[in-house]
Amino acid sequence: MISTPPGTVVRWHGAGTIRCGMKGRSWAALHGTCYYPVDLEQTPGTRIPISRSGEGNTHLGHITVETADYGTEEITLPDIPQANPSAADLRRDARDRARLAKIFTRRESLAKFTLPLAHPANPLPPEKSFGAKRIFNGKRAAQPHTGVDYATPVGNPVLAVADGTVVLADEMFFEGNAVFIDHGDGLISMYFHLADIKVTASEQVQKGHILGRVGSTGRATGPHLFFGIRWHDARIDPRFVLEEPSKIPEVQEPSFGRE
Repeated sequence: MISTPPGTVVRWHGAGTIRCGMKGRSWAALHGTCYYPVDLEQTPGTRIPISRSGEGNTHLGHITVETADYGTEEITLPDIPQANPSAADLRRDARDRARLAKIFTRRESLAKFTLPLAHPANPLPPEKSFGAKRIFNGKRAAQPHTGVDYATPVGNPVLAVADGTVVLADEMFFEGNAVFIDHGDGLISMYFHLADIKVTASEQVQKGHILGRVGSTGRATGPHLFFGIRWHDARIDPRFVLEEPSKIPEVQEPSFGRE
């Protein structure tokens, strides 16, 4: 058993491991290691069943979700449409959500990446704001901040963190100019508020490919890069896949049974 806050990742390694299971889903192990992402809005106290299998054995365990406080940010937006969306704006955003729902439920393919992922910008400033509850001009946002913000200078190149397929590259209402890449194994990377977009949907990109440049489009108070990761449909802090995998908390084998 292992305990971890929402928005994190834990790993479980074992020689011969080929399949991983969590919450009724199954996927291939990465080089003998299972990675289990816990969604940012997973309810604290939840006990999530996990499994690791290979060589005729299945090992069982669970993750207990801890309580986490990622803080609250009060943000004053300038006089932009995103500060006071009209009915038409909200209908447009609903269409954006529908497009994203299709992306996040895509059939998972084989991984095109290894960990750690490359940086989405160079140099990469410290991240901020993951999981924070946000209040825009006195109104609380519907969900916490699901990615991180980097105070990257305007115009800096935004880079693909791994090989993959561009599944969406378009201007969205709140995200501004946005790019979404499917890297296989259910891992989607997201880049928002770009000044421009230099890729198109269905394009195959390699790690380090320039996707666009840092800007302030969409709901933004100034130039910065929003970077998000969704892995097996769980929204996680990107630092878990940008740092060495050895830093990810590891399940301890003696705590588990075997079938």
